[in-house]
Amino acid sequence: ASPFVLLNLVVKWLDPFFPLPVFSQVDEYAPGFSDSVVGYDALAPPDLERIFGLTGGNIYQGSMGLDQLFTQRPTYLTPAYTTPISGLYLCGASTHPGGGVLGAPGRNCSKVVLQNKHK
Repeated sequence: ASPFVLLNLVVKWLDPFFPLPVFSQVDEYAPGFSDSVVGYDALAPPDLERIFGLTGGNIYQGSMGLDQLFTQRPTYLTPAYTTPISGLYLCGASTHPGGGVLGAPGRNCSKVVLQNKHK
């Protein structure tokens, strides 16, 4: 089930003031944080699904179950960012080490591409 169906928080996420309690928590550790915020755009899982097509609003492009951890992302049939199609590589959030903003899947994949280029 998608995160927003599983948690049944759709109504709360539709509230534009939903992030404000989070800001209050940050204020406890960084006083004045809320006052320093010029603006914000909070995207809930339903927004991510609607705007970016992420099924269930899941930024990791699928569940992170035991069968999809480490080099088994997105499947054990496509190890080390390669595919059965020569020259086609995978480097998105569905590959190891998963989604987020660090860009590691792209970096890791580019290293594999360079290694294969010199073979």
